[in-house]
Amino acid sequence: MKALPVLLLLAGWTIPVSAQHQLPVIRATSKTVSVKDGPNFYKNAGTVEPATKPDIYTTSAKKVVFYTDMDSIVIKVKPDKPQDFYILLNDKDSALIRVSFQLPRLEMLKQAKKYNFADKRAFPAFTYQSPDDPALKRIREEFKLDSVAGSGNEISRMINLMQWVHNIIRHDGNTNNPAIKNAIDIIGICKQEGRAVNCRMMGTVLNECYLAMGFKSRFLTCMPKELKFDDCHVINMVYSNDAQKWIWMDPTFNAYVMDEKGELLGPKEVRERLINGQQLILNPDANWNRKISQTKAKYLETYMAKNLYRMECTAASVYNTETVVAGKQVNYIQLVPLGGLNQEGSKSENPAKNSYTTYVTNNPDLFWAKP
Repeated sequence: MKALPVLLLLAGWTIPVSAQHQLPVIRATSKTVSVKDGPNFYKNAGTVEPATKPDIYTTSAKKVVFYTDMDSIVIKVKPDKPQDFYILLNDKDSALIRVSFQLPRLEMLKQAKKYNFADKRAFPAFTYQSPDDPALKRIREEFKLDSVAGSGNEISRMINLMQWVHNIIRHDGNTNNPAIKNAIDIIGICKQEGRAVNCRMMGTVLNECYLAMGFKSRFLTCMPKELKFDDCHVINMVYSNDAQKWIWMDPTFNAYVMDEKGELLGPKEVRERLINGQQLILNPDANWNRKISQTKAKYLETYMAKNLYRMECTAASVYNTETVVAGKQVNYIQLVPLGGLNQEGSKSENPAKNSYTTYVTNNPDLFWAKP
């Protein structure tokens, strides 16, 4: 869409707020809105929701451009003052949009540096299902994982398994999760329906493949500071006996991370290096759906800097972890910095579905414990 000067776009459209102030208005016949946030353009980034007043858009950019199917508007972001405007849908319903400044996500992460290593609050021990489990043996045999992993060293086999999951499953963060959440059924429904799944399902598949091959593994939910959010990310952490540490593997983006010596890093190390400004190297073939290449600046310093504020794993890393079964209990452990908004655990009990208990710790040593 051609970006026209704001005054021309508005063409007299304003909605009075008071005798002294009027808010600008842009028009739309479609609810879909695209956004140019600083240098980044996000096509179909959101939808117009007239019922939400205001609908808040946060950014660390100096300038944001919003595009509807009819108009566009340039908003100059002010750190000390939110900027409001309206989107008028079908000349009938108006949605109030508020643009608010937010610290860059990397700066927010740097403020989340402090943990409490003396936090001894109890939570269930991390456990890992044996590869001799019948369901895991079936995964290993049905998908011929020995051939997928290859005969190389431990790290190369871990990478091969991650890349295999990345290549056989397409990612779409807006899809609904299938009812049955295990590797066999997730891969099966993707093939049968030609559908994609979100990062959580991709992490579930890779986690069960790692367990089936005898690797200790967890799928790791990486979340921002906010307790209510529209986006988080799930990766995998797999334990290397050779390196004696956890390794970062992300099947959604075909990504792993290295230091300046080319040694693979784990989530704990990546987070610390982002905070301390140390060198991080992203594998050059990291990509989304084999279409869009990823860079360190985009993937690590922007996207994952947002999502490494707090992290969560299930206590038991097992087959079919999150498939809903009446009476099932699932325990989650969440690592939260001292500046985090949630410092207490939570519980949800539902006899007809899964019951959840979330334990919170400020102690990274307990959370990153070796298997």
